Amino acid sequence: MERQWSFSVKSTRALALIITTISSAIVFLTFFSNSLIRSNSSLYPTTDSNFQIDLSPIASISDSSLVSSRASQILVSTRFNPPENTSGSAKIPGFEQKARGGESFVKEDQVIIANLTSIKVIELPSNNGDEEKKKKKKGIEECDVTKGKWVHDDEYPLYTNASCPFIDEGFGCQTNGRLDLNYTKFRWEPRDCDAPRFNATRMLEMIRGKRLVFVGDSINRNQWESMLCMLFQAVKDPKKVYETHNRRITKEKGNYSFRFADYKCTVEFYVTHFLVREGRAKIGKKRRETLRIDAMDRTSSRWKGADILVFNTAHWWSHYKTKSGINYYQEGNEIHPKLDVSTAFKKAMQTWSSWVDKNVDPKKTRVFFRSAAPSHFSGGQWNSGGHCREAKKPLNQTFKLSDSAGKNTIVEEVLKQMKTPVTPLNVSGLSQYRIDAHPSIYGVKPENRRSQAVQDCSHWCLPGVPDTWNHLLYLHLLHKR
Repeated sequence: MERQWSFSVKSTRALALIITTISSAIVFLTFFSNSLIRSNSSLYPTTDSNFQIDLSPIASISDSSLVSSRASQILVSTRFNPPENTSGSAKIPGFEQKARGGESFVKEDQVIIANLTSIKVIELPSNNGDEEKKKKKKGIEECDVTKGKWVHDDEYPLYTNASCPFIDEGFGCQTNGRLDLNYTKFRWEPRDCDAPRFNATRMLEMIRGKRLVFVGDSINRNQWESMLCMLFQAVKDPKKVYETHNRRITKEKGNYSFRFADYKCTVEFYVTHFLVREGRAKIGKKRRETLRIDAMDRTSSRWKGADILVFNTAHWWSHYKTKSGINYYQEGNEIHPKLDVSTAFKKAMQTWSSWVDKNVDPKKTRVFFRSAAPSHFSGGQWNSGGHCREAKKPLNQTFKLSDSAGKNTIVEEVLKQMKTPVTPLNVSGLSQYRIDAHPSIYGVKPENRRSQAVQDCSHWCLPGVPDTWNHLLYLHLLHKR
């Protein structure tokens, strides 16, 4: 009996000891957990917007496989601005578990998932993700390439007066004696994207077997000659580039078709100041010049079948005849005694748009309409002492708006009403800065220079600004492909 009681007492004492140990362990673990949270709270105060303790169900974490469902978890966010220290990172106090290759600390944008037996680390999306996307340059297909700046580039120009035989006298400023060539060293840099550089070989491949046709006034001839020069630099045998009718490029007028034999393509230009028909009609007892704003230019039949069409008009609409509009504009057999130039211009653009919708197959032909390029006359117009000779570098702000600004608006309105897709080639804004890039007195050779009073501040030296217009055309074609 005594032995039995002794055994019972011992068993009771053992049981009490076990219960006491378990209770102590529970109290210790509870104290340890609370201490951990207090320790973290003291190091990273909850008033900091970058710190948070998330006690929501772990199922909200995308990678639930990292979490044990059989133990209580503590989720501690380390999305914070770490305190200053020599390592640039912060240690989580109380945890020396080695994570990610033996590091004893947790980096930004990571989460600790801790239970009583293990610690695991998962990555969180960066707080700066949206900001990084905003800072990241857009793809060329998302970018407005007309917004940017002119930057000096030692790799420019893309050609010289000596390396290109297609520059006529009016645009060959270096040949005509211009010595300051800094204007040739500027490249247009879009603000929101990294635009690929012009690649002449790739451009020739894009127009292989095709017709690239420029239609418009002498400013479009300016761009057409620029394109010939840019493409010519990629040709191995110069003899395989020739005018199909053996015509020499002249300053005043002409229709031309240059063939690049190795690529079986042509780069053509058709002169038309207004796109609509210039003619003569009897007014009173005399035959006078008129402008048929209801009929297309007579060369329009030659534009048909082109694969790429680049149109422009604007500059001749500031001529005194068009601005006054007295007995000048004609529709059918009717000659308007007086018609406002903006009204006449819109009617002419509608005549052009109807021709495009009727004669252009959008499945075959890509159509562009280049906006008006600015003039930079100071102190008068071209025939009244206007000048731009002193300009040596781009403006740091755009020049005053020219008369062509309103015409650009009319063009935009007409394009929106067309069935055929037409891509605006907007060069007005970026060209406004380039007061330094006009021929000025260097539009003619010194021996032909009668007077420095007449300066050309409308056209552009080559190489020069029209190279950028063609670069934009190249980017449009590249993206379309």
